[in-house]
Amino acid sequence: MKKTLIVANWKMHLNTQEASLLVHRLDQRIKVHRNIEIVLAPSMLSLQPLSMEIDRRKFRLAAQNAYYKDEGPFTGEVSFTMLSELAHYCLVGHSARRIYFNESLEEVRDKVQAAVRNKIVPILCIGETKNERAAGETKRVIHDQLTTALSNLTNEDLEQVVIAYEPIWAISTFDGEISKPDDMQRAIEFIRYEIKELYGEAISKTVRVLYGGSVDNHDATAYLSLKGCDGVLVGAASLNYEQFTGIVEAAYRLHHRQGKDNG
Repeated sequence: MKKTLIVANWKMHLNTQEASLLVHRLDQRIKVHRNIEIVLAPSMLSLQPLSMEIDRRKFRLAAQNAYYKDEGPFTGEVSFTMLSELAHYCLVGHSARRIYFNESLEEVRDKVQAAVRNKIVPILCIGETKNERAAGETKRVIHDQLTTALSNLTNEDLEQVVIAYEPIWAISTFDGEISKPDDMQRAIEFIRYEIKELYGEAISKTVRVLYGGSVDNHDATAYLSLKGCDGVLVGAASLNYEQFTGIVEAAYRLHHRQGKDNG
């Protein structure tokens, strides 16, 4: 059975000391849950010291970004190869990268391939803007982002990919609206339909799909309860140890209610 995946994206917040303190506070409050996997995505500077600090029974680490070349004269960049001993996951195609840094569909594709090549699980972020949604282009955007990003992967490769549906119109950073679970349900179903068309029905059921639009401890249960939703990608709320702990506890309670968790 797939574990519920709770990913904390700290974005460009917290220096190394602050990141260490937050991990300490989370470690004090979060228990080991068999069917819940918690992933922390700190700044690049904090990855190495946190890799020495975290309790690996509770937490895994993710990078927020990496460059698709394994090595070379690319001043200031960090490759997936360099991260392979530190991070189990890496965010790829996050809305901030697409919007602020103009990452193209092809660049996201190359990063997904580089992550898989270096045994790092890419968390592929896809989703439409407010204008694209208003124009009725949600399915087109999901199709284009998904099919391009996965175009160089085999069925075996795809087993190592996580997909995060991140509707940009619902993200607080971009003055987002409140998303309705019914809308998210349809988007998740469409993502799985696209995977089915590309890779077959079996893998469309097993690939992990997350929701990532401004989740907090108050609405986490509603999104985690969606059929086909395997977890959440948490932004601002992950910087607050009480809110993030609440999200983890919501996931545990849901598992417990459904008879999925024994501890």
